[in-house]
Amino acid sequence: MHRILSRTKGDRWIWLIVIVLSVISLLAVYSSTGTLAYKQGKANEAFLMKHLFMMLGGIALMYISHKLDYRYYAGISKMLMVITIPLLLYTLIFGNHVNDASRWIAIPGTGLTFQTSDLAKLALITYLARTLSRKQENIKDVKQSFIPIMGSVCVVFILIALANLSTALMLFGVSILLLIIGRISVKQIAVVCLAGAVLLAGVVLLGPRRATYMSRVETYLHPEKVDKDKSFQSDHAKIAIATGGVAGKGPGNSTERNFLPHPYSDFIYATIVEEYGMIGGLFIIVIYLFLLYRCIKIVTKAPKAFGALLAAGLSFSLTIQAFANMAVAVGLGPVTGVPLPLVSMGGTSILFTSVAFGIILSVSRHIDENEALKVSGAKEGGSNKIVVGEILEVA
Repeated sequence: MHRILSRTKGDRWIWLIVIVLSVISLLAVYSSTGTLAYKQGKANEAFLMKHLFMMLGGIALMYISHKLDYRYYAGISKMLMVITIPLLLYTLIFGNHVNDASRWIAIPGTGLTFQTSDLAKLALITYLARTLSRKQENIKDVKQSFIPIMGSVCVVFILIALANLSTALMLFGVSILLLIIGRISVKQIAVVCLAGAVLLAGVVLLGPRRATYMSRVETYLHPEKVDKDKSFQSDHAKIAIATGGVAGKGPGNSTERNFLPHPYSDFIYATIVEEYGMIGGLFIIVIYLFLLYRCIKIVTKAPKAFGALLAAGLSFSLTIQAFANMAVAVGLGPVTGVPLPLVSMGGTSILFTSVAFGIILSVSRHIDENEALKVSGAKEGGSNKIVVGEILEVA
């Protein structure tokens, strides 16, 4: 155990959060996939083992990502953006259609599907962090700074929104937060918001899924006026939460998992509350709030703008997604189909979430190494001060 801990760097609390969420995920997925296993004629353990395999793969990617100096991600971000936009276009045209949405493309020879919006989130956040940090000296310049930033945000937003509006809106919100932190002027941020509002109106009123979006909003605002089939998911999620009580029904004793269409992914929080009660639900909320707190500490300590923006963007993305999922489960928002990070059963989404955690830990590792060097330099009287990796600095 000591040998393993010595190889992992960065914020120890974030590593602990990852372990706790992984354990919760295994328990919740095993409990909530019983009905799915029965319908498909498979053993419940088959889904558990597949989920465990993806989680182990995610932890491996997290470890690799955190060992790579975070400043390398500035260069990687350009390549990711070049790959992401064509992939989003390909997904819209040739992707697998599920519920009138084309969000996935098949990975040949693996039997897995890949949701390109997961890659887009990582690509856009890293690209914005890089661009904002490099343009600080002329951040108010419209041609040099604002147009490239606005263009990247709006292009990625519209390509995701046509098939996955909830993810696009969350990513747009994270992008606005990064623009605020990156000292973009209020007028320019207002222009970006106006452009986003125009694109949103176009997607909702004219997009291929306009009927679905309007139906979900109508169901959320006026559940008493719509067909019960349309409010089926949200109704049973509320039943699960209401019957969970304070202490819950106990692990494996959920009954609403037999009615909820996706109790192991979109509505896994409702399943957790039903089995572990309000105590379990509050525990999940506290974990994500604590994650945000630890990430904010990393942001405030980061010596360079790129590291601070990178950690801020990824942490905001993870926590906003988590609270969006939980809000849907408790009836505070329309159904979105957004998974609970590191808890919901998933495929490649777990891998990309793990990479995001790894990048945050990479920034944290760099901070710890800098502080260790300062302490070492102070003990030696400052005569042997060393500056590490200056050639990698991008901001």
